Amino acid sequence: MESPLLNKSLEFATQIVLFYEEYSKSKRDTTIAKQLLRSATSVGANINEAIYGNSKPDFISKLHISLKEVSESIYWLTLLRNTKLFEYDYDNSINLAKEIKRMLISSINTAKQNIDK
Repeated sequence: MESPLLNKSLEFATQIVLFYEEYSKSKRDTTIAKQLLRSATSVGANINEAIYGNSKPDFISKLHISLKEVSESIYWLTLLRNTKLFEYDYDNSINLAKEIKRMLISSINTAKQNIDK
């Protein structure tokens, strides 16, 4: 199944995995980067689960989890950008995450409208 939302979330997760690999080589504390890695990779995993969910409420629930995870990822990326401890194009990843967030909100709203029909 071709899904623009799933494709964007995979692109985002890939960016963050590659970021984490470089960041971990910097010999800095990886606590925040690990949090980012967990939340960013969870976004697409939950979208994928939603697509293959059992019911419309299950679909909506998984998308809500993805929405929470992408919001958390934006937080960690912003924190890392603000610390200036590691050189990275944070704004590119933040913008992609915000795009995914908008898509998730739209998908959730559409699914909620369709559940009543």
